[in-house]
Amino acid sequence: MKFGYARVSKNEQSLDIQIKKLLNAGCEEIFQEKISGAKDDRPQLDALMNKLRKGDTFCVVRLDRLGRRMMKLVELINEFKTKGIEFIALENNLDTTSPIGMLLFNICAAFSEMERELIRERVKAGLDSARQKGRSGGRPKALTIEKAETVKALRQVGKMSVKQICETIGISRSVFYRCINE
Repeated sequence: MKFGYARVSKNEQSLDIQIKKLLNAGCEEIFQEKISGAKDDRPQLDALMNKLRKGDTFCVVRLDRLGRRMMKLVELINEFKTKGIEFIALENNLDTTSPIGMLLFNICAAFSEMERELIRERVKAGLDSARQKGRSGGRPKALTIEKAETVKALRQVGKMSVKQICETIGISRSVFYRCINE
């Protein structure tokens, strides 16, 4: 049986093009996933791997849809070979049943991993640059220093309930308790 695996990294992205190509390639069943290729926990990939039997074919549109880390890709391909499963990456013209196909696989996997490292370096450089300019990432603080002092003062006076203090200052209970416990 010929199985297809389609993956995109984000929920906003569409799987339609990959699914169409996999159907055109003769895939009888297609497993779909919206999750990063860098993640090891991919339920649909795991389900497909458990369903594969000797003589089956595992098909993806591009090698990077299967994963971005070379070691993980090599591990998967070796598992396919051991179990007697053919692997095809349509756009990479990759068929691991031949020696040339295995060579191409190793080259493509290396480029996929290099691309991942380049993305990681660009993101790190961008974050470093932003920090040097005084910008920090993440969620803005819920309380200014002044508001935190007001919360503590109101709490010490003891005439207002936690709910009243939160409503007066405009904060949630969790922010209130975080402030008090600091």
